[in-house]
Amino acid sequence: MVDKFSKETRSYVMSRIRGKDTKPEVLVRSYLFSRGLRFRKNDKRYPGSPDIVLPKYKTIVFVHGCFWHLHEGCKYAVMPKSNVDYWKKKLYRNKERDERNQKELEAMGWKVITVWECELKKDKREQTLENLYVQITSQH
Repeated sequence: MVDKFSKETRSYVMSRIRGKDTKPEVLVRSYLFSRGLRFRKNDKRYPGSPDIVLPKYKTIVFVHGCFWHLHEGCKYAVMPKSNVDYWKKKLYRNKERDERNQKELEAMGWKVITVWECELKKDKREQTLENLYVQITSQH
């Protein structure tokens, strides 16, 4: 299947995709900060440069996009219909890297929590954020 955009347009569209400070990430960070939690963001000292590192609670939070990290069973994790081989390789590589990073962090003694983009949709947001706060603070 042929790409419906020109090479230049596709390049521009892809360049607008952010790696950090995404809306879901900012939403989670704002909530945690408002609840009094202090953290580091995108700390490169740890595998996977976690979105949120809470040293006091020995907890790391990743905020994942359902598409980019292949959220299993999620309606937003749809494989593109064009350039399938490329996307399959790329997205499965992301998923494998996420699993490897999580295992490494857990081996270092960190509690790792993943918040998915779909869990932050308006109807689930409040409950997801409250559960996240409880998960972070419960074992401290």
